[in-house]
Amino acid sequence: MHSAKKSLISAILLLSLLHPASAQNKRARELGLHIGILQTGQWNAITDVPGVKVGHTTLNQGDSVHTGVTAILPFDGNIFQQKVPAAIFVGNGFGKLAGSTQVQELGNIETPIVLTNTLSVGLATQAIVEYTLRQKGNEDVYSVNAVVGETNDVELNDIRGMHVKKEDVWHAIETARSGKVEEGCVGAGTGTTCFGFKGGIGTASRKLPASLGGYTVGVIVQTNFGGVLQIDGVPVGKELGKYYLSDKLNNPVDGSCMMVVATDAPLDSRNLGRLAKRAFMGLAKTGGIASNGSGDYVIAFSTNDSLRIPYQSASPLLSGRVLDNEAVTPLFLAAIEATEEAIINSLLAAKTTKGAKYGTVEALPIDKLIPILKKYNRIK
Repeated sequence: MHSAKKSLISAILLLSLLHPASAQNKRARELGLHIGILQTGQWNAITDVPGVKVGHTTLNQGDSVHTGVTAILPFDGNIFQQKVPAAIFVGNGFGKLAGSTQVQELGNIETPIVLTNTLSVGLATQAIVEYTLRQKGNEDVYSVNAVVGETNDVELNDIRGMHVKKEDVWHAIETARSGKVEEGCVGAGTGTTCFGFKGGIGTASRKLPASLGGYTVGVIVQTNFGGVLQIDGVPVGKELGKYYLSDKLNNPVDGSCMMVVATDAPLDSRNLGRLAKRAFMGLAKTGGIASNGSGDYVIAFSTNDSLRIPYQSASPLLSGRVLDNEAVTPLFLAAIEATEEAIINSLLAAKTTKGAKYGTVEALPIDKLIPILKKYNRIK
């Protein structure tokens, strides 16, 4: 790593540590909430899917800059040379999901998945291309389909300042790791807003019992959308008097939600597309309405080793067995539950953040939330 790059990353990390918005709050499970019926993985995160890694670069500078980058790697290695089956579902297309058409056409992903802000999609695409071209084994590569998603963090971030740099994208990719995933006001979720409260990055997972294959489904979200907040069926937005079209506050709903679903189940692109649709049902359960100005996308991929697609193969035939349609149903439930919980975790982990242009966005008030959840017998 060049010395200039090291200095830049050190400054970024220092700003992140000094800024109070980087602190974590309790997750849904720690509050006593148990959304759904399936068990979680060890970390209750997308990284419970074997091989998946997540990295963040968080940019906080005063009150004007709150943005960043989040990278999701299907496995640790050269993804271009060993592509993974994938699919994309568009819930509402007011957004910029770079690389989506090739994924839909060919049914695979060949780069890390990067999430950032709306005006940084082009830069992030270029950064991924450069990262891929310089990987060992890619010396003869002349076309790269980078996958980059976004939400618009203008409410808290000086988005026109174009503060995300290629080094930030590389840092998120190169520092991606398995295990616990930082949530809330980090990475691509640093400046986002959800249901009128501070949004951010959230993650969750579900693991099927051995009798159903023992497969894992993990989800990570970047929340920046609105509607009428529900938590495990509880009308929290209505109880707090803060929701879209309420008398007290005409809460804005335009924004976006990026959802990335990973599984180790042997699913081809067709059934991954069906899995992605179910993740959108998880968003709906939280009260999201996919408004006209919201870009709501789901990217789904499988890490199953037997289904990787080599860039160059000695045989024109691909090997690998996939699940029967009927066997996919439990995975549908897993995607719904994990997406719902990931969105709630993004809200619970977020911290009140002050922006220069539109003022302060408050975090979901836990002191008011707990009595509401007790009222509806969701927690003790």
